[in-house]
Amino acid sequence: MQTPTTDTKALATSGFAALRRGDAHAARVLLEQVAIAGQADAATWFGLAVACTQLNVYANANSAVDQVLVLEPRNLRALVLKGDLLAKAGDARNASAFYQLAVLSAPPAHELPAEPRTDLARAVAMCKQYAEEFEQSLRELLIPAGLLEQGQADRFRQSFEIMLGKKKIFFQQPRIYYFPELPQIQFYDRNDFPAFDKLEAATADIRAEMLEILQDTAAFKPYVENDPSRPPGDQTGMQENPDWSAFYLWRDGEIVPENAARCPKTMAALADFPLVHIQNRSPSVLFSLLRPHSRIPPHTGIVNTRLICHLPLLVPPECGLRVGNDARRPVEGQAWLFDDTIEHEAWNDSDKPRVILLFETWRPELTAKERGLVSAMFGAIDAYSGVKPAWEI
Repeated sequence: MQTPTTDTKALATSGFAALRRGDAHAARVLLEQVAIAGQADAATWFGLAVACTQLNVYANANSAVDQVLVLEPRNLRALVLKGDLLAKAGDARNASAFYQLAVLSAPPAHELPAEPRTDLARAVAMCKQYAEEFEQSLRELLIPAGLLEQGQADRFRQSFEIMLGKKKIFFQQPRIYYFPELPQIQFYDRNDFPAFDKLEAATADIRAEMLEILQDTAAFKPYVENDPSRPPGDQTGMQENPDWSAFYLWRDGEIVPENAARCPKTMAALADFPLVHIQNRSPSVLFSLLRPHSRIPPHTGIVNTRLICHLPLLVPPECGLRVGNDARRPVEGQAWLFDDTIEHEAWNDSDKPRVILLFETWRPELTAKERGLVSAMFGAIDAYSGVKPAWEI
């Protein structure tokens, strides 16, 4: 006698219909028959997992959702359901892993149907909740040890925030010349550069000369100027844009006589400062003007053998500079140094202009011999081309 063939397709259809009308018990009975017959696909296993979850039969729900993930390891709804089941069991660590994988694997929310979109939103919320609980737990353990105090362990605190996903990892990305094996430091410690003492002490005199020039509307020129003999290289929208403008005292390694004559006290304050000197290229010393409600987009510098130095002179509220993952507010008269080959940006969201004195110094890690070799290399480049450099340091 022949055993009747089970119509698994009809059973699955009836099981899904039962699930839609809220009859989890009927859905489980019908979909389990499909599974016993060995005909369950991912959708059938998922429906069975949902039915068992609604019936609080969590062991069976886990087994069913595991079968879904065997067949479709990146099934969004199954990943979220597995996270839900682990969360119900009190296994936050593993639940978080499934929620995170769901979030990372999902397409943009607007591309999803309603039910998967709801599941994704729950996964996102749970990831946030677990991350906050994890961070709070760690802080409660670390704060008594003083490891998160401002100024006490800045590098560790930065690593802590990177680990938590609150900050990104940034590296040097010079556009032209890379000198290897230099440390990846965003802002340098001002206290390690005593040469700034004299410069900061002259802030009032330097500011006075700058303010006099600021009255001359034609004195400042766009920082990024067009050179018709070269292909356009600006990708940030700043080329010939007066929002970011400059008044040079030194440019391309030479003093700008007419400008320097207007700022004798500034020139005197810089006389003993260890500027970068490379023929035809460095130093560049300038008053950098960022006009109200303007922003310098994220970008990187051209060589990593120097540091950029700022002496803030005119700083209204709502101004800032971000280098890598470290954003700071400039303070008038307090200088800082940073590596401009790490992505950085600046902004002035106020109604008044922001002006700094901008210049450059050698990176302290370079030996005198290495500095000489870098200078000689650029000299050789210029000798080969026989023309003015297409870019300046």
